[in-house]
Amino acid sequence: MKTDINIYSDFLSDIKQRIRDAQYKALRAVNKEQIQLYWDIGKMIVEKQEQFEWGKSVVEKLSKDLQQEFPGQQGFSARNLWVMRQFYCEYHKNEILQPLVAEIGWTHNTLIISKCKDDLEREFYIRMTKKYGWTKDILTNQIESNAYARYLTSQTNFEKSLPEKYRNQTILAVKNEYQFDFLNLSDKHSERELEHAIVNNIRQFLLEMGGDFSFIGNQYRMEIDEKEYFIDLLLYHRKLQSLVAIELKIGDFIPEYSGKMQFYLAALNDTVKLKHENPAIGIIICKTKKRTTVEYAIRDSNQPIGVATYSLHSELPKEWKKLLPSPKKIAENLKLINDKYNV
Repeated sequence: MKTDINIYSDFLSDIKQRIRDAQYKALRAVNKEQIQLYWDIGKMIVEKQEQFEWGKSVVEKLSKDLQQEFPGQQGFSARNLWVMRQFYCEYHKNEILQPLVAEIGWTHNTLIISKCKDDLEREFYIRMTKKYGWTKDILTNQIESNAYARYLTSQTNFEKSLPEKYRNQTILAVKNEYQFDFLNLSDKHSERELEHAIVNNIRQFLLEMGGDFSFIGNQYRMEIDEKEYFIDLLLYHRKLQSLVAIELKIGDFIPEYSGKMQFYLAALNDTVKLKHENPAIGIIICKTKKRTTVEYAIRDSNQPIGVATYSLHSELPKEWKKLLPSPKKIAENLKLINDKYNV
């Protein structure tokens, strides 16, 4: 039976949540109004330039007059007015993106406009920013690390093996290729040398993995039926609240690796995972892989497994572009990104 203190504590918690919800809705309303204002200004500039053949100087003059009329109010610099104009020009004919842009902040919109030229890529970052509440710094990092290409080209079975509520965030957590140029390894190296180099450069390794990973240990020991088994690297993903088993292979991917990883994940879930945590995830990192072989090897597994490659050089993989799905398929994939903010 609840005491008066417990009843009041629940009451206070409900009030706090209601206030937070109201504050969030108010911020969203302000943001939508700001985006609409900037859209209208951009539209009016375009229309007047077309109607009266005004040149670039009108933007400079408009900026000075607006800043004089609204002193101390930011957003009316000549540079920002040009972005408003570009904002309208880029999106006014796009029926999909036009309503989406009001769902994220202005700084996020300007970043996406400047760094992404493809409409489908822009849609991806807008939807993901809205869904996961990415800050400007996180969005910048996601764009620079080519999260869009990773999302479309990564090979995992997460769509079938993970609950929808954190499926897409997990897909984003696994890259198609990892750049290990910081390891300073020669092209000829053993798996043990690769593992030791990673452990000796664990900070850079975790940054390359994505920033939300924590290191638990290498050669992580598990005992099953009085026999010892060792996972190359065991990490923890803070946002996903999942253990992440990493297996390192210096050659081509072979199907047997998938079966071994399934065994590790089942054991981790039963003997290591805490009650509040989500199921463990496996990432097999190989020197090379054949996409069809990987697809067959992990397709019917009920354990969440991703297969990636690693490179000791920093060049962007040339094959990424040809691996991207068709625009129609990309559009279908983007629709899978729902509008919930919480993973």
